[in-house]
Amino acid sequence: MARWSYPDPHLYLAHFPAVVRAMGGQGFAHGSADHIDGCTGVALWLPPGVAPDHAALAGTMAGVPERLHAEVSAVVEQMAQFHPAEPHWFLPLIGVDPTCQHRGYGSALLRHALRRCDEDHVPAYLESSNPANIPLYRRHGFDVLGTIQAGSSPPMTAMLRKAR
Repeated sequence: MARWSYPDPHLYLAHFPAVVRAMGGQGFAHGSADHIDGCTGVALWLPPGVAPDHAALAGTMAGVPERLHAEVSAVVEQMAQFHPAEPHWFLPLIGVDPTCQHRGYGSALLRHALRRCDEDHVPAYLESSNPANIPLYRRHGFDVLGTIQAGSSPPMTAMLRKAR
């Protein structure tokens, strides 16, 4: 989604760090920013009651080409429709170095955080921007809620893992 929102590589490099801070920065403040093997893989989780910084996220629209503004806004509206109202852990960002993928890093990061979810007896929610990752999330107990897509945007999949 980020590469689509910032199609020019220079725009992406200039603006994506602010998107990361806005979406998942609270994970650092709440001790739920996880990493593995020297940051080969990272996951930023937001605990129940903590949300992305929506004001900062709105500010990142300045770097999005104007022709995409309406579509990005429609995507954000759809994301809000799927986002659970009940207390939950939210995974706004997870990633593994492409040269190290398919070695279990993503699963290890998920298992670690999902133990917290289970201890809290609350669900976990995510929006996958990569269709290839859907089977990974399913293996960890996530179910598909629906697809988020507007205009020329790539599809994202809203997923929920019920409380255990």
